[in-house]
Amino acid sequence: MDSSDDMHDANDIDSLDDDFYSDDAPVDYYSDYDDDAGDDYFDDADDADRVLSRRPEQNFTILKESDIQQRQDEDINRVATVLSISKVSASILLRHYNWSVSKVHDAWFADEDSVRKAVGLLEQPVVQYPNDEELACGICFEKYPRAKIQMASCGHPYCISCWAGYIGTSINDGPGCLMLRCPDPTCAAAVGQDMIDLIASDDDKHKYDHYLLRSYIEDNKKSKWCPAPGCEYAVTFDAGSGNYDVSCLCSYCFCWNCTEEAHRPVDCGTVAKWILKNSAESENMNWILANSKPCPKCKRPIEKNQGCMHMTCTPPCKFEFCWLCLGAWSDHGERTGGFYACNRYESAKQEGVYDDSEKRREMAKNSLERYTHYYERWASNQTSRQKALADLHQMQTVHIEKLSDTQCQPESQLKFITEAWLQIVECRRVLKWTYAYGYYLPDDEHAKKQFFEYLQGEAESGLERLHQCAEKELHPFINADAPSREFNDFRTKLAGLTSVTKNFFENLVRALENGLSDVGANRADSIEATSSKNAAGSSKGRGGRGKGTLQSSISDDNHWFCEQCTYANVKSATACQICNHQRQ
Repeated sequence: MDSSDDMHDANDIDSLDDDFYSDDAPVDYYSDYDDDAGDDYFDDADDADRVLSRRPEQNFTILKESDIQQRQDEDINRVATVLSISKVSASILLRHYNWSVSKVHDAWFADEDSVRKAVGLLEQPVVQYPNDEELACGICFEKYPRAKIQMASCGHPYCISCWAGYIGTSINDGPGCLMLRCPDPTCAAAVGQDMIDLIASDDDKHKYDHYLLRSYIEDNKKSKWCPAPGCEYAVTFDAGSGNYDVSCLCSYCFCWNCTEEAHRPVDCGTVAKWILKNSAESENMNWILANSKPCPKCKRPIEKNQGCMHMTCTPPCKFEFCWLCLGAWSDHGERTGGFYACNRYESAKQEGVYDDSEKRREMAKNSLERYTHYYERWASNQTSRQKALADLHQMQTVHIEKLSDTQCQPESQLKFITEAWLQIVECRRVLKWTYAYGYYLPDDEHAKKQFFEYLQGEAESGLERLHQCAEKELHPFINADAPSREFNDFRTKLAGLTSVTKNFFENLVRALENGLSDVGANRADSIEATSSKNAAGSSKGRGGRGKGTLQSSISDDNHWFCEQCTYANVKSATACQICNHQRQ
């Protein structure tokens, strides 16, 4: 946040979502944690049910290789049973229709003949040799006994050696072997897996099976491979919830829609622009424009790295010029201001000669500074998240077992620590992407920008508190030699902070995904006109920082508003649930 005044002004925005700050438990997020409040939070079954009811249902399924194989076999068996065809033919049909059982059924029952022709499933051979004891191979033209000749459903004869070479070459060429057809250029008969199993080498069979398994995921629009390096899990996704975040068993979280890392609350288009900006040469050009000037002779950009205004371009140019006015140094001397000033530049600047170039340079410098501000904080939270992941791994593999022995508690009772670290990792990810969100937030929407920065600041301070509790306050218990009576108090505090931080960040994500739509852009003038004193009076103590509702958001008879912090309390409360101020 830029100043405390800005924070107070943000509290005067009266068109906010009623539930943004609301929480089912009266836990103060930013004041010293109250153990009694924490106990109430976990003892209230109704509150727990309401919190669970707000959690979105998981709309994805993680598949291991065995799960993929099982689903693939089930689909093949289902099609083979319904259509009364072989499993090999069912597999060919499913591959043609991208493993969609419903599409296979619809197309088959609509026009079986056209489907057979399209996929190469022939009911009768094209050529027949009923009485021949020897047949000529269609590739090498050598004659072989029937026992050494193999044919696809079309009946074209080829020797086993030529079949092996044809199949092996196709498999080594890649997944295209799954759509293998008869070697005859005029024939479109499909070559099924039964021919592969009969003729191909063990290595080629393994490759073919691998391609077949991967095609079940890659050709299916409802499934994808986890994009994490080295991960072999797949994901099936059921659209409809609007949430594209997927968490794989390998601990990698990614967006189903764009396969980038999970980036809520930022949309995929913004992520694409941000990643492109981070990797593009545009920022290099901005830096060059902001921190260098072109040589007046060769036009190469030059950075000034010493105090003197006397510049010399690099060979082969070697032109000597003045840094300020870009004029030839031969025209300079004591009469023009010497080595550290330039009267020509000052007089020309007053006449407006350098206005355009100076303006461009100033704009580039401001743009670069703004980008640097957001990028540094984006990268900093990414680094913190990686460190938190490492700490989580250390906690799971080393510290939990040690803590269990020291505090004489089973590891199942220490899950609250792991949950806290998982929440820290997730919050770091969300906080990281809020900086990309803020960078692309229009500058003319002053009210939204001001309120966004306020929420972002509150999220940072809340997360830092949880992080400090999970990191520093836990260490004495890990290093202790005997059980501590204070450990149960620490458990209540950390579990409470984890829950409240989760609620706050979930509300923050929802608000940003909605584009802060409840904050009217036309409120900017009234916000800027509000004095810091008036704002302080209306937001003393917590103001908008609480998990309650701003005063202007509720206007019914079931609430009363605290005169000190403006929190909307239920009518039955005799004291404010946030600041404990007595009802007047």
